[in-house]
Amino acid sequence: MVQMTVQRVGIDPNRQALVILADEEERRLLPIMIGLFEAQSIAMAISGEDIGRPLTHDLLLAIIDETGWELNRIEVTRLEDRTFFALLQVTRDGERLEIDSRPSDAIALALRADVPIFVAEDVLKVAQIVDETVEQSEQDLEKFKDLLGRIELDEDEPEQ
Repeated sequence: MVQMTVQRVGIDPNRQALVILADEEERRLLPIMIGLFEAQSIAMAISGEDIGRPLTHDLLLAIIDETGWELNRIEVTRLEDRTFFALLQVTRDGERLEIDSRPSDAIALALRADVPIFVAEDVLKVAQIVDETVEQSEQDLEKFKDLLGRIELDEDEPEQ
């Protein structure tokens, strides 16, 4: 499992809502198509916007909390026929449950509960987009370090 965060949520040019998850280096990206309501809910969770009344995701999190359970993490576990699957991991008194969820709902809950989002390596292998600009930056940094290693400093010269 790879821990990821929400890089952005929005609507693509075809008017399809999507959420993009990113790994810590923001090199591995995972776009997931979602519903408009879920996109709005995720965006509200990111911005901390409160409309005064609980949305469905707020209600579900309140039910989890009020029944003594705690949401610990969410996991995007598999991809079948272009459909992503996720699990909510909840615990209470040492007992653990895994609850089937759509990734969009799981992400909306994770953001509200401030819990980590994980994605299975198998899912990333099939659906990730690798940001090559990060790799290029790392290559440039290595070239720069190599160049610095070849520069000889004159000990008698004053530092500037």
